[in-house]
Amino acid sequence: MLFNSYPFLLVFLPLALLGFFGAARIGARFAAAWLAFASFIFYGWWNPAYVFLLAGSILFNFTMGAWIARTRARNASRAGTILAFAVTTNLLVLGYYKYANFFLDNVTLVTGLHHDLSHVILPLGISFYTFTQIAFLVDAYRGKVSEFNLVHYGLFVTYFPHLIAGPILHHAEMMPQFSARSTYRVHAENFAVGLCIFAIGLFKKTVLADGIAPFVAPIFNSGSTPPALFDAWGGALAYTCQLYFDFSGYSDMAIGLSRLFGIQLPINFNSPYKATNIIEFWRRWHITLSRFLRDYVYFGLGGNRYGIVRRYTNLLATMLIGGLWHGAGWTFVAWGGLHGLYLVANHAWHAVLPPNEHGRSFAGTRLAHVATFGAVVAGWVLFRAPDFHTATVVLSGMAGLHGVALPHAVVSRFPGLASFLSATGIRFTYGGGSEFVKMYVSLAVLLAIIFFAPNTQQIMAGYRPGLGTESLVPPRVVRWEPKLGWAIAGAIVAGFGVLSLHRVSEFLYYQF
Repeated sequence: MLFNSYPFLLVFLPLALLGFFGAARIGARFAAAWLAFASFIFYGWWNPAYVFLLAGSILFNFTMGAWIARTRARNASRAGTILAFAVTTNLLVLGYYKYANFFLDNVTLVTGLHHDLSHVILPLGISFYTFTQIAFLVDAYRGKVSEFNLVHYGLFVTYFPHLIAGPILHHAEMMPQFSARSTYRVHAENFAVGLCIFAIGLFKKTVLADGIAPFVAPIFNSGSTPPALFDAWGGALAYTCQLYFDFSGYSDMAIGLSRLFGIQLPINFNSPYKATNIIEFWRRWHITLSRFLRDYVYFGLGGNRYGIVRRYTNLLATMLIGGLWHGAGWTFVAWGGLHGLYLVANHAWHAVLPPNEHGRSFAGTRLAHVATFGAVVAGWVLFRAPDFHTATVVLSGMAGLHGVALPHAVVSRFPGLASFLSATGIRFTYGGGSEFVKMYVSLAVLLAIIFFAPNTQQIMAGYRPGLGTESLVPPRVVRWEPKLGWAIAGAIVAGFGVLSLHRVSEFLYYQF
């Protein structure tokens, strides 16, 4: 079931809310159980068969976590063995469903022996709920888990606003909320804040992300004509914007939906394209995944405790794992490795020239911003391309190796442009037409929003929109208040979002 669909908005969500607050009048445990049950229904809407896989995963990991916690006080070594068994089991299940076909395809490529596992379907959200539960197991081993309540644990894993595409939750940040009596009471502020955040997210997804999406596929079609300079950059930037608003929209919708139930999720997206280096980018993009990779992979490998060479090796290995987590394909691994190299270079640069405590000059900041954004866009080409050949074709087009094609209307408006291009030796042709102009006008609008507009949590900062927003200061101008003007603006934004539901599409992160 999709957040951006009529069945969800008109049937599931109203029933889930009514059932939750109705059950809360009987008791908090009943309300939590109802919400967990509703979350299973939400998940089963996609494929009922995989509900049993999810339920089995929950029972297994809850049992292992409780066993680890009981054993840890008496025998830490044995608890570590149980942890290793539990984590390995989770990774084997994830590996079977997500990577079995990828592994066999590569075996076939090397040996020529054909294997067919076409019947294995990737369960929605398996990467997210697997990582969530691995974090729970490790926290239980570290003594950070104090509550073992099966109803609350089941809700923690299945909670539908985060189940399919995150954020990746920590046990410690959710259990106190499930136990708090205030969670199970109706609060007008929660509904006002939650609905506004959800409306913004819906608009981002259905209007902005889905609106730019048609310009992406033609450029990344492996059978298409090699794109010229502006076409290649247009396609790459279109995907850069599509992924931004798609994931940002999902994150807003998840946080807004959760707020309706009185529960705050951690923010997962904080204007990453405003970053001025790659380290900062990863502190802003998919924040909870970055947190997981840092706390449970990078630190698990030793972090920076064994010298600079080991530190950079661990950093690169962590990002390779992060790339593979996103998808079973060598392009994802290469994308992760590329960002690993980016991070190594960034840390090495800071080691040689520590950041100036007084900050960069305006020109230096803008240059760092442009360089970071360009590096990220180049990485997204690998991330989106179906294979290395397509990625190479698009990247070479961005470098101008396939010439330049501009609409006749643009060239006629600037008559010296064709002469200049010809004089530089760049192959020049006419092409694109009105679609070219439409694409670049759309990109100009979207990039202006990305770079200059406050993000959702900044707009809503006065009402703590999510975990991790305590220190945010609302902007002076675009500052949400529970007033009539904002209610009208929210209704208009929601109206545009709902009117665009005729082209329902999955969120991009559903496939990861």
